[in-house]
Amino acid sequence: MKVFKFGGASVKDAASVKNLAQILKHYADKNTVVIVSAMGKMTNAFEGLIDNYLNNSSDLEASIMAIQQYHHTIASDLFSDLNHPIFKAIQTHFDALTSILNTNDSTDFDFVYDQIIGFGELLSTTIVSAYLNDFGVENKWLDVRDFIKTDSNYRRATVDWEVTTRLIEPLQSVSSMVVTQGFLGSHTKHTTTLGREGSDYSAAIFAYGLHAESVTIWKDVPGVLNADPRHFLEAQLLEQLSYREAIELAFYGASVIHPKTLQPLQQKGIPLFVKSFLNPEAKGTKVQAENGNTPQIPCYIVKKNQLLIGLTSLDFSYIVEENISDIFNILHLFKMKVDLIQNSAISFSVCVEDGFHNIEQVVKHFQIKYKVTLVKNVSLYTVRHYNAEAIALIEKNKDILLKQRTQDTVQIVTI
Repeated sequence: MKVFKFGGASVKDAASVKNLAQILKHYADKNTVVIVSAMGKMTNAFEGLIDNYLNNSSDLEASIMAIQQYHHTIASDLFSDLNHPIFKAIQTHFDALTSILNTNDSTDFDFVYDQIIGFGELLSTTIVSAYLNDFGVENKWLDVRDFIKTDSNYRRATVDWEVTTRLIEPLQSVSSMVVTQGFLGSHTKHTTTLGREGSDYSAAIFAYGLHAESVTIWKDVPGVLNADPRHFLEAQLLEQLSYREAIELAFYGASVIHPKTLQPLQQKGIPLFVKSFLNPEAKGTKVQAENGNTPQIPCYIVKKNQLLIGLTSLDFSYIVEENISDIFNILHLFKMKVDLIQNSAISFSVCVEDGFHNIEQVVKHFQIKYKVTLVKNVSLYTVRHYNAEAIALIEKNKDILLKQRTQDTVQIVTI
């Protein structure tokens, strides 16, 4: 079997859905699981809806109507018959959303977020599946929450691999293409999510459970590039990567591949292809077991809006293993993503990503034992396989706050 994953940009409007159908008609067959993200920027739109639900109820109805109109417009462009069952199916999802909004009594933001955000994927896959069937690409729509089971760590759930694999494996005998959602799972009767950009991870989960032949992630870029073209001129295509190198790039923040996607594929030797839905005949990037990059060039990664935390012991005592353990326990407790650490005898620096807006609580905890400095809105640059020219490019006209170099990688924090 094969697994195809399409991101939001590939289904942002009716023309994009039609393009997706053409790709599946030419490059897929009935032994394909197709995973689709929310349409366009709908995840952001649903996040706005959640914010209105919790904090600004007067704007809630308008945000719901805007999302409903967006999907209705795409469906109307795809289905000329306004009596087509798709319109009832779309309304069913909005009825379910309204029911959650009216009956929820939880004040836990992460829980509420997960119960609402997934409607973007449910709506997109419902529309895509219906259009494919009308287009002649026979498929079966499935609710991914019936297959990917997780713990209750909402917004960053951990997969129960034993149960999930047992549920996915029977899909090998399904006689038609399967269309389902990325990003989502479930714990008991509640929806969970795998983290932002988790649809790539969903593809890897299905590939692992199906012992798939390959996974193809369809993007609006030619493949994996050695740099983000929004920040670096003359970014180049990496035609081939090893699992190890791709995992390193993902860990440091390369945006094309989700950090968790590669581990399950590597375990079973399943190759990953990253291809362009705008130019499906192009070669793209292949990620597999072989070592080395093709071509062998520096790879640049930049993460904006980071926080640089500096800790110094109040009594000039050493920061040793016990202190470091306590520091990381606090960072873990408040879900801070650590991207870089550096320590000396009496100081400890850490560059983090505050995805859950907990920095004020983190600082309060650290101030009990340490003098704390905090620099906001720093940029973290990482260069794999650096050379002198690559470092000079990063450092040009910037204030360097921290620099760390290993044999293969240099990281530089700037402001």
